[in-house]
Amino acid sequence: MQNTQNETDFPLYLYHHGKNDRIYELFGAHKEVREGRDGYVFRVWAPHALSVSVVGDFNDWNTERHVMNRMIDGESFELFIAGLKQYDTYKYCVTARDGRKLMKADPVAFHAETAPATASKLFDLEGYEWGDSKYVEKRKHANVYTSPMNIYEVNLLSWKRHEDGSFLSYEELSKELVSYVKDMGYTHVEFMPVTEFPYEGSWGYQVTGYFAITSRLGTPKDFMHLVDEFHKAGIGVILDWVPAHFPKDAHGLYEFDGQPLYESSQWDRMEHKSWGTRRFDFGRNEIISFLISDACFFFDKYHIDGLRVDAVASMLYLDYDKRDGEWVPNIYGENKNLEVIALLRKLNENVFLRFPYALMIAEESTAWGLVTKPGSVGGLGFNYKWNMGWMNDVLSYQALNPYFRMNNHNKLTFSMMYAFSENYVLPISHDEVVHGKCSLINKMPGEYEEKFAGVRTFLGYMMAHPGKKLAFMGYEFGQFKEWNYKEGLEFFLRDTYEQHGKLSVMVKALNEYYKTTPAFYEVEDSWDGFEWLAADDADRNTVAFIRRDKKGNEVIALACFSGADATDYLLGVDKKGKYRIVFNTDDVKYGGQGKIKKKVLAAVARPSHGKPYSIPVDLPKFTCLYLVREEDPPKEEKGTKKPAAKKSVAPKKTEKK
Repeated sequence: MQNTQNETDFPLYLYHHGKNDRIYELFGAHKEVREGRDGYVFRVWAPHALSVSVVGDFNDWNTERHVMNRMIDGESFELFIAGLKQYDTYKYCVTARDGRKLMKADPVAFHAETAPATASKLFDLEGYEWGDSKYVEKRKHANVYTSPMNIYEVNLLSWKRHEDGSFLSYEELSKELVSYVKDMGYTHVEFMPVTEFPYEGSWGYQVTGYFAITSRLGTPKDFMHLVDEFHKAGIGVILDWVPAHFPKDAHGLYEFDGQPLYESSQWDRMEHKSWGTRRFDFGRNEIISFLISDACFFFDKYHIDGLRVDAVASMLYLDYDKRDGEWVPNIYGENKNLEVIALLRKLNENVFLRFPYALMIAEESTAWGLVTKPGSVGGLGFNYKWNMGWMNDVLSYQALNPYFRMNNHNKLTFSMMYAFSENYVLPISHDEVVHGKCSLINKMPGEYEEKFAGVRTFLGYMMAHPGKKLAFMGYEFGQFKEWNYKEGLEFFLRDTYEQHGKLSVMVKALNEYYKTTPAFYEVEDSWDGFEWLAADDADRNTVAFIRRDKKGNEVIALACFSGADATDYLLGVDKKGKYRIVFNTDDVKYGGQGKIKKKVLAAVARPSHGKPYSIPVDLPKFTCLYLVREEDPPKEEKGTKKPAAKKSVAPKKTEKK
């Protein structure tokens, strides 16, 4: 069949030059009408294949009946099949150069069979009626740097389960999860990977269907409805995205046309050995188009707000998880993957060009510089990065017996040495509550009551610390068990046991306070929004600092991680006057002991922390306080008199007519 120029030629040209960020409009299976017949047109890239055919239930999986035609590039294949309908299953039968026939799922399929089945399914993404126009319009004008961001990280398959252990559907989650997240006061949700994956034990991080939302919980439009409902509730949606690697399942991207195609063919760059997966060929133009299109796809078709890009460090370093002799340096003799640097810059540029409001968040676990700076100045172009250093420091500090914390005080304070070098998210993620690391509450030392007090104090400190916030589901009511992807959360704890219920009440109140207090989120890129009051009080395991908003409004945070009360603690301040305690983690309603009886404390002329005044406070152990100075009432000018009070006059009685 002779190729003729048509509407696919230019998209193919861009694809092969690494400049097509919409390959989901070109490849995959698309509903079409040709010569008056309804059907689907299939397109797939398989440059090493001798031939490709479309097989499925509609042709009894006959590999000879629907043989595809080569497209103008000579590397891709196309075929229109009339009479097909939505949800029909299909695969590509790829005949490799050595004669093997490989049954492959569509790399750009929009829907898939539910595991353990592996076929792709026809699905038309068009036609969903979105109801989030108000949210979308508001999002256009929001500043992601000066807005609150308090993220609830969720695994959709295990947030809650039915009594028989089955999953909640997207439809059920659109009611239960949305209302829960809204009621608790979070600003965003972040879903662990929801693209199609075969093995649940991978938690979704071994992806076989990069454009297919997992069918375990419903259809693509069901997922659209879930995002829609979050947006109508004013809550942003972030997806966990996995461009670093893919599994070696036979039906997936693995040696798609009989030899390395999506993966690198270089011996030292082909595999993540520890993960048992393949790495993408990050320097190949077609893979660049594939990955950038995949990122844009979810913003375009699913209205999402952001991507958290997984395992960025594993992409950036040629020697990641490798010994000497297992990797080849770049042309400069370094361990940096220059192709990945170029890809990430291009990825972020493309996403922000099409979706300026996007959140592009890097999970980068090393000290790589300028992750959140533009590529034009040598950065990677993300707008946020997970602060893994802060996370490791504070969690190791929290796990210590308070007696030994004084010698590790720098773990609480060191983060401020680099807090403004990047735009940070403070993450307490799923990775920190599995594999024997203990749940957040079980990381805390001490007896039952002390563990709850420790969590309350830590959360108070975290919410006041510069950086956006993220915490994994279950922490908010103190689940003692580690997260198990096979089970739902133990919500009965919150409803049955007083301390768990009160911790949930505190987290909700803390979320609301954060969300309505600009001093905690408006200025996070400079010292203008932060000032230490007590950074070196190691003996009493205490830190104190000021957070400021753009207008100069201040909130003082005072956190005591000691196992003993600090009586007559002097908190240094600049001004004399009264200071109101606006949040107290030791409040009885939050499960505390309520040791502080006064809500308003007076500063006295006793210097402390380098300040001329101080606030005496009997600071309970494991307590975090927020204080705000009450403004003095305006003074009367001399020579003015107070207006005379009006006399009250009794109303006259009226005669009855």
